[in-house]
Parts: sequence; structure tokens; C-alpha cells
Amino acid sequence: MTETPTIVLIHGAFADAASWAPVTRALLDHGMRVRVPAVPNRSLIGDSAYIRSVVEQIDGPVLLAGHSYGGAVITVAGMAENVVGLVYVSGYALTEGESLGELQGGFPDSDLAQHLVYTPFPVDGGEPGTDVTVEVDAFPEVFAHGVALAHAQVLAASQRPLAALAFGEGAPAAAWKTKPAWGIVSAADRTINPDVERFGYQRAGLRKVVELDAPHLVMQTHPVEVARVITDAIAEIG
Repeated sequence: MTETPTIVLIHGAFADAASWAPVTRALLDHGMRVRVPAVPNRSLIGDSAYIRSVVEQIDGPVLLAGHSYGGAVITVAGMAENVVGLVYVSGYALTEGESLGELQGGFPDSDLAQHLVYTPFPVDGGEPGTDVTVEVDAFPEVFAHGVALAHAQVLAASQRPLAALAFGEGAPAAAWKTKPAWGIVSAADRTINPDVERFGYQRAGLRKVVELDAPHLVMQTHPVEVARVITDAIAEIG
């Protein structure tokens, strides 16, 4: 490969592109080309199709990095021809046909499960959908553990819902079967059982897995380490 890949960072549920801000800054300081698109968070298949369309409009190779639910998104969107690698960050490495609910269901629930809120939203011409969010008061300890409380409270107030539909859709493809991939396990994760991350990564045969004593928002608490995994992946691809 003669061209350094553009890095596309994919956020997860209950977060937005700003969740990647510290890593984005670190990668830009390394002279990398970075894109951090907003994920619709409406359905796994729809979100993956949208991110794939973003990726396919980028000239040259792309390295996809996905956090949390974003890991499921890159698993599918990574089938784009110009994607040359995947990095899972506290993420779901689904296999073909598997849903988030099925992967999570094989392990004990994390602290998140008892703090979810379900709210209906209108859908044109159909039954109302259901948005899933995290209880605002529980958000700092469950989702943003390790982040300064003042900042965690802002994240809680501005969290981006995930449609419940996304939890039950099976992944139509698994890009890690044909693309090299790397992973970060957040060993102190209270949102995803870390064993869910470990299992998915092991099954996918990732080239390298880095385990950090970090919470779910590892991009916020350990941006240098996360950026290093991404740049090391690019160096290995190159």
C-alpha cells in the first residue's frame, strides 16, 4: 500500500462523534487524515449501510475504528472494498447472522442492563419505534465511569439514543473474516461485560488485542493508548 489510510472513527450508542474527540486530536497531531461521521443509531443494517456509503466516498484506503455498538457497525460496513483494516474499541465483534442481543446473551449482564430507559418515537407509516437511553443519574457511574463528573453529566444530558431495533438485527456480513483487525478490551467496562469483548475478539482471530484497565469510554480516559493501537495497525498494514 502506497497511501496512508484515512482513519474513520465510529461512535457507539448513547454517544456521538465528540466521544472520540481526544483520540481525534491525537491522530490529527500525528498527521493522520481523520473522519468522524455521525451514526444515525436507527438500525444495525441501516447504520452500516450509511457508514459504508461514507467510506466509499473517501478516496484511497480506509481504516475503520468502532467503539461499542460502533464495533458492530464496522463489522458490516467494513465490507467496503477500500477498507483495509478494522480496530475494535470496547466493541462488539459480531459474526455473520448474529445480533447484539445474541452475543450479549451468552454472558452475565453488565451494570448497564438495569439502568436502561425505553421511550417510543414516531415512525412514518408504521408502528412507533423504541429509543433506548441510559438513566441520566446513573450515566456517570455506569456509562462514563472514569470520566470527570462535570463532563460525564454533560454527556448524560446530551446522550444519543439507539433504536431498540438495532439490538435484534443479525449482522449480514462479518468483515473481520477477510480484513485484518485489532482490538482493545476495557477491563473495567461497566457498560459491556468485558468477556463479551474478549470472546468476540478471540473468535474473530484478531491480529492483536490490547487489554487496558480502563472503563467503557476508553477513548476519553486513555486516548494516547487508543491512538497508538490505531497507528500501530496502520503501520502493520503498510
